Amino acid sequence: MEANGRDDLKAPLLRPPDSVTISISEPNNKREKKTRTVRFRIGDIKCASCATSIESVLGKLNGVENAVVSPLQGEGVISYTPELVNAKKIKETIEDAGFPVDEFPEQDIAVCRLRIKGMMCTSCSESVERALLKVDGVKKAAVGVALEEAKVHFDPNLTDTDQIMEAIEDAGFGADLISSGNDVNKVHLTVEGINSPEDVATIRSSLEAAEGVSNIEMDLGVNKVSVTYDPDLIGPRSIISCIQEAGHGTKFYNAHLYVAPRRREAEQQQEIWMYRNQFLLSCLFTVPVFVFSMVLPMLPPYGNWLENKIYNMLSVGMLLRWIFCTPVQFIIGRRFYVGSYHALRRISANMDVLVALGTNAAYFYSVYVVIKAFTSDKFEGQDFFETSAMLISFILLGKYLEVLAKGKTSDALSKLTELAPETAHLVTLDNDGSLVSEMEISTKLLQRNDTIKIVPGAKVPVDGIVIDGQSHVNESMITGEARPIAKRTGDKVIGGTMNENGCLLIKATHVGSETALSQIVQLVEAAQLARAPVQKLADKISKFFVPTVVLAAFITFLAWFITGQVGLYPEHWIPQATTKFELALQFGISVLVVACPCALGLATPTAVMVATGKGASQGVLIKGGNALEKAHKVKTVVFDKTGTLTLGKPEVVSAVPFSSYSKEDFCDMAAAAEANSEHPIAKAVVEHVKRQHQKYGSQTAHVTEVKDFEVHTGAGVSGKVGEAIVLVGNKRLMRACSIPVGPEVEDYISKNEQHARTCVLVAIDGKVAGAFAVSDPVKPDARRVITFLRSMRISSIMVTGDNLATAKAIAQEVGIDNVFAEVDPVGKADKIKELQVSSIDVLVQCVIYLFMKCISQ
Repeated sequence: MEANGRDDLKAPLLRPPDSVTISISEPNNKREKKTRTVRFRIGDIKCASCATSIESVLGKLNGVENAVVSPLQGEGVISYTPELVNAKKIKETIEDAGFPVDEFPEQDIAVCRLRIKGMMCTSCSESVERALLKVDGVKKAAVGVALEEAKVHFDPNLTDTDQIMEAIEDAGFGADLISSGNDVNKVHLTVEGINSPEDVATIRSSLEAAEGVSNIEMDLGVNKVSVTYDPDLIGPRSIISCIQEAGHGTKFYNAHLYVAPRRREAEQQQEIWMYRNQFLLSCLFTVPVFVFSMVLPMLPPYGNWLENKIYNMLSVGMLLRWIFCTPVQFIIGRRFYVGSYHALRRISANMDVLVALGTNAAYFYSVYVVIKAFTSDKFEGQDFFETSAMLISFILLGKYLEVLAKGKTSDALSKLTELAPETAHLVTLDNDGSLVSEMEISTKLLQRNDTIKIVPGAKVPVDGIVIDGQSHVNESMITGEARPIAKRTGDKVIGGTMNENGCLLIKATHVGSETALSQIVQLVEAAQLARAPVQKLADKISKFFVPTVVLAAFITFLAWFITGQVGLYPEHWIPQATTKFELALQFGISVLVVACPCALGLATPTAVMVATGKGASQGVLIKGGNALEKAHKVKTVVFDKTGTLTLGKPEVVSAVPFSSYSKEDFCDMAAAAEANSEHPIAKAVVEHVKRQHQKYGSQTAHVTEVKDFEVHTGAGVSGKVGEAIVLVGNKRLMRACSIPVGPEVEDYISKNEQHARTCVLVAIDGKVAGAFAVSDPVKPDARRVITFLRSMRISSIMVTGDNLATAKAIAQEVGIDNVFAEVDPVGKADKIKELQVSSIDVLVQCVIYLFMKCISQ
């Protein structure tokens, strides 16, 4: 994501839909009667009597508290009690009175996110979606089985989150509210001192009087107050002050940020432990069943003992397998029966139904075999107890691995949000720009237009604009740009990035959920919730999967039974004392059991979730399953050179003077000019000069201060060192400043470029005084990666700001044929667009070790 230098940084990356939040007050933990207000545009109102007649009709409607109709504006505002009447009924009443009513406005659509419990596969998510869409007022619902979340768009005039959660629970799943309404500008506070309804009224009236507060929600069970506000008018600190100032006399209110319990992490850990314990418990019974059926029969002494008959053809092994399999089938496997019940009650079939069908078919057929062996002295049928037990154990192992993968993905997203620091240095300036005060506060309490001090080595807390100071900021964790970016007054900074060497004062432009980092997290979460095209196909297939499997099993049974009845297979195929019906039944059950795992509906969403979460933790933003699905079409990979194909740790291998300046003098001048640069090559030059002084024990007090320092993007730097004008950079910088490069210098450059070395020229007062040869070793695995991509028929291109000769030498060393050299950062973006326009699918990858992980896996 390219954020540096954007003109539209102030605009959020994602624009959540507007929403209406319903305020609920619960004094003394008892719910008051809720009222809502709805506004309609009403047509055909010709006079005041028309408005009066509408008001009269609505007044007779049970649940309508107040109705005001304006004949001039053609609008009606109605207050009503949702427990007694809804907006749809009000609209129908107006229409029955002979007046047309427009549909509800789009801005009245609210959004809520819910955590769904009990989903096993995409059939479950489809069942939840169907249940949600049946709720009156729900406009759109997206359910992610891997993320175990649902995002619901609904009309708050027709329904609320309680009814939505109730619909999910009626469908047989658990539901917890994560968030509701537009949380972009919403602060959650814990307020101490609320002991009576008067306290509630006092705080509410104080907040309502504050400019910029649009909605207030109070949960007195945990003394929580949630306030939705306009960040241009008010912020979290002002809201806290407003609450505290509401106290009077001996009554005091103390407000601070609400620390939400880490329910999601706790629930995930609980789920991991549950599946782990269930799997281990199932192994306690399944392993003996496996040993009795697959291992001991191969060992003559034990096998003979297992074949000992207890009564008729009932053997010891058969009885032991039955005893050990039963707890797995009915106690450990109980969850599949519960899931099947809820699915069948919804007239749908999911993975639970298939597992229950398959394992029960295997188990009860085996019980039938046991009974027949007990009653017959010639029966030689085989039981399937090990199939039932092992199938349940393997499915539990799969679920355990699945929840582990989801837990790691959540950890990756948590680490992404932790890029922003917890605290920030808030400063107050007077009209002259002088420091008045400085205090450390929570980043969550920052408000728009706050002035924030960022010391060297500290992280930028929020998005903002530099108003004083200059420094270099490492934005690699957000933009992927390996080199620190120079920042000075007027430049924009991104929250979560690292300030390198200078002190900055910034003015906050985006805070809270509006920052670029928060938008990235939301984008990743949205990507995990969205469905890839192949997943939609898988969903369609999985919808018919269970009925198809059952039909296939029945057809298999029927085919074997009919062919047996007409004698199409030899009689010796049938075991002794086994009927043709029983043989056909075995084949039918086999088909049912083989199809049990039903990985089809779960594989795609889990893969999308893990890929997006893991990519986010590695600095790769994947915008949903659609991008992942298109990745296999990529035919070209574009690499940067420094830090991607090379180690990004250049070293000076030689330094040569070309004028009357001594080697030590021109090196000191160059080091002074490069001291303020964060470019890897600049650091290499400075480090080389320091080492030289230490090596030879030089006592020369070389100049360390530079004035009028300027960075020439993609070319070098310039500045005034003492009384001399010093330029340090490549030939392009020399040409731009009309500094001649003589034959001796050209020869030095040519010789070094042949060895993949970058030459840095140093000009003092308009003449080339010397040059450094800098080598950046190629990464050990670079050539192997290029070879691997070539084996996949994917071509590689290098785009670099370095000179052509050096770039070609590096490219030849790693095996890249196409090279674009001396391209500045803007030109690199243009080159990518050019390749895309030419119908080449391009993947830009700046972190080479990601490909190495793919190879190693």
